[in-house]
Amino acid sequence: MADSPSFRRYPLASSVDLVRWLPSSSISPSGRLLAAAVHDPTSGSFASSIRLLPLSDPVSRLASVPLPSRATALRCSHAALAAATSSGSLHFVPSSFDSDAAVSVPGGAGFHVGPVRGLDCGGEEWVTAGEDGRVHVVGGVADGRVVTRRMWDGKGMSGYEAARWASPVEFATGGAGCGVQWWDRRKGDAIVAQCNGIWGRGIVTGMVHSIDIHPSRKHICVVGGSSGTVFAWDLRQPQELIPISVLGLNETAEPVCESEVWEVLFDTYTKSSDIISSASARILPVMMCSEDGILAVVEQDKRPLELLAESCAINSFDIDPQNPSVSPWLHLVK
Repeated sequence: MADSPSFRRYPLASSVDLVRWLPSSSISPSGRLLAAAVHDPTSGSFASSIRLLPLSDPVSRLASVPLPSRATALRCSHAALAAATSSGSLHFVPSSFDSDAAVSVPGGAGFHVGPVRGLDCGGEEWVTAGEDGRVHVVGGVADGRVVTRRMWDGKGMSGYEAARWASPVEFATGGAGCGVQWWDRRKGDAIVAQCNGIWGRGIVTGMVHSIDIHPSRKHICVVGGSSGTVFAWDLRQPQELIPISVLGLNETAEPVCESEVWEVLFDTYTKSSDIISSASARILPVMMCSEDGILAVVEQDKRPLELLAESCAINSFDIDPQNPSVSPWLHLVK
């Protein structure tokens, strides 16, 4: 990285659980917008909501959409912003942020019971994965007629914390009791590969919290889990996991953090001198945040680059996909 990162702090009155960059929109042609899932227990029935915030002044909200319970996942596409909640519901707000046009799927026996922590958009469809062990594909969002289809029900034997599309027909899920699973809808909506937690070799995780898949290397997942673990899983060698959150020095492993890794994203801003083409076998740099307040870039066989160390947890961040080299990082702390 050529320049040292700089940070601006914007204290908000409510707890901010999740934050995302929004694509450029006609509702704010002159500036970028942020979406934040906030929680304020003093607000009664409107304790939880999604807020639309201008980058120029994130303290001032432009709009707000109430949620029935606390947000557990937040994702956006060019057509909609989606939020899943601790009560198992799913909510879609159009890119115009018109709350009257919002549609939702209620939580319950027909969808999810309990928190939905895995959520991602795969073009025309979304995938949800919940702590109840259920996986759903959701379609029809564009025309407001939402249709859900259950792909799997673990019946409480496993719980999901993360989901990520790799292509319109493939996605990955992860959580507790299931490791990381690769699904292929061309093969009967089935799990075609699975990576269970491995103890040793610098990889120590009993829980998967976050998954990312690079758009140009769809055969590689990067995974953030418990005990400070970040590792890569290459589908071409499904039995071999690649640790990237530790650097072996004198036969010892030095992790960048020792707590839960809440979010991981392939870093499109930090450049590696060792990676010169998409054909390289090396894992691209990864940005991560953790329960012990670390925001860092980790890279295979290199020392971690610590960007920020807070005195409290950093539970969410995002990288601006439209302009990653200018104000690229957006993060929050509990």
